Amino acid sequence: MFKGHPKGLIAAALANMGERFGFYTMMAILVLFLQAKFGLSDQNAGIIYSVFYMSIYILALVGGIIADKTKNFKGTIMVGLILMAVGYVVMGIPTPTPVPNVTLYLTISVIGLFVIAFGNGLFKGNLQALIGQMYDDAKLSDDKRGAGFQIFYMFINIGAIFAPFIAPGIRTWWLKKHDFLYNAELPALCHSQINGSISPESTVLLQNWANNSSISTDKVSDLTVFANDYLNVFTEGFHYAFGTAVIAMFISFVIYMINKKNFPNPRVAGKTADGKDDPNEVKMDISEIKQRMYALFAVFGVVIFFWFSFHQNGLTMTYFARDYTLLKIGSFDLSVESFQSINPFFVVFLTPVIVALFGWLKTKGYEPSIPKKIAIGMLIAGAGFALMSLGSVGLPLRDTLNPELGGTPLDNVRKVTPFLLIGTYFILTIAELFISPLGIAFVSKVAPPQYQGIMQGGWLGATAAGNGLLVIGAIMYNSIPLWMTWGLFVVVCLISMFTMLFMLKWLERVSK
Repeated sequence: MFKGHPKGLIAAALANMGERFGFYTMMAILVLFLQAKFGLSDQNAGIIYSVFYMSIYILALVGGIIADKTKNFKGTIMVGLILMAVGYVVMGIPTPTPVPNVTLYLTISVIGLFVIAFGNGLFKGNLQALIGQMYDDAKLSDDKRGAGFQIFYMFINIGAIFAPFIAPGIRTWWLKKHDFLYNAELPALCHSQINGSISPESTVLLQNWANNSSISTDKVSDLTVFANDYLNVFTEGFHYAFGTAVIAMFISFVIYMINKKNFPNPRVAGKTADGKDDPNEVKMDISEIKQRMYALFAVFGVVIFFWFSFHQNGLTMTYFARDYTLLKIGSFDLSVESFQSINPFFVVFLTPVIVALFGWLKTKGYEPSIPKKIAIGMLIAGAGFALMSLGSVGLPLRDTLNPELGGTPLDNVRKVTPFLLIGTYFILTIAELFISPLGIAFVSKVAPPQYQGIMQGGWLGATAAGNGLLVIGAIMYNSIPLWMTWGLFVVVCLISMFTMLFMLKWLERVSK
C-alpha cells in the first residue's frame, strides 16, 4: 500500500496524527462540556460548536494566504502547532462549576477555542499543500496522488480513534475519585435543580439517579448540594481531558521538527526548489487558470452541503446518543463520547478496502473519476441519513425530554439500540472516503501552482461554510420530529449529488 509514495508522506501523517488526537478529544466532549459547565441549551451550545467548527476551517483560508504571501509554509505550520497547544492549555485549566460569572468564564473558553481554531488554520491546509508538493516533485500519477491522500487520511484518523476514549476515561476516573459514577444525563437535571426549573417527575428521577451515581451507600439528602458537587467534579474531568491534548500537540511538534528539513516547500510558480526558473514548468494561460479556479469553486460549493450533513456527528448525533440511545451493548457500557471513535475507526478499517477497490476498478478500466466519486459519496451519505430517519420514526420530541422545559428524560427501555448510530456512522464513513481525501487530491491536482496554499484553504473554507450551518440541525433537533430532521440531510445530499453529475463532464475535462 505504501509502495511508490514519497517518503515524507508517513512523517507528515504522523505529525498530523497527534494534532488530530487533540482535535478529536476536543470535538468528542465540546458540546457536552459547554452544557455541563455553563448550563447552555442545545441551541446555544450548538451555536458555539458551529462557530468554532466553522472558524477552524475558514481560518485555514487565512493560513493559506499567510503561507502563500510569506513563502514560508514550514514556519507557518510550526506556529500553528504552538498556538493550538496554547489554546488547549486555556481550556484545560480547571475553574469552578457552577461558574460564579457565566459571561467571564464563557468568554475565557471562547478565547481558548479561537486560539485553537487559528492555530489549526495555520497548520491544516498548509500541511496538505506540502504533501501535494511531494507528489508534484516526484511527478507521480493522479491515481497515486489520490491513494496517497487516502493513506494520509487513514493515518490521521488513528489518533482520532483513541481520543474519544481518553476524554471520557479521564472524566469517569475523576468522578470515581470523588465517589461519583458517570451518568450522561445527570448534568442537565443538576442544572435544572439549581435554577429551579425541574419538574416533580424529574425531581424523582434526579433523586434516583443521584443515589445510583453516588458510590456511598448513604442516600443523597440534599439534591442541590449534590447537583453542585456533581457538576463541579464532572466538568473538572473534562478540563483534564483537554489537558491531554497539550501532550498530543507536543508529540506532534517533535515529530514535525525532526522531519521538517525533509519536507518540501510549495514553490513559487515557474521556479524550482532552489528558486531558479523551472524549464519544465507548464505555462498556463489566463483562460486555463480561470477554468481551473471556476471548477474548484464549483466543487467547493457542492461539498459545503456534505459537511453540513456529515459534521452533525459531533452535534445532533451526539445529542441523539445522549437522549435517545441505550448506552449499552450486552454487558459493555458505552459513553456518549465513545460514539465519536466509530467514524475514525471505520476510516482506518475501510481505507485499505476502498484503495484496493479503486485499484481493482482501474485494472478493469472502470475506475470513476474523482468528480464522479464525489457524486457517489453524496448518494452514500444520503443513504446513511435515510437509515437514521427510519430508525427515528415514533420517537418523542426533544422538548418532552428536556428537564429545563419540565420534560422527563427517557428511561432505558424506551431508547433505541446503539447499532442505529453505529450503522449510520459506517455508511457515512464510506461516503467520507469517497469525498474528503479525494477532494483534497482534486484540489492539489487542479489548483494553479501559484494558488496551491490558498486553494487548499478554499477547500477547508467550504468545509467551514458547511460547519457554519450545523446549528440549523440543533434547531431542528429541538423543534420537529427527528425523522424529519434526518430527512432534510437526505434531501441535501441528493441535491448535491445531482449537482455534481450535472457538472461532471466539465469537471473531468478541467482536471485532465
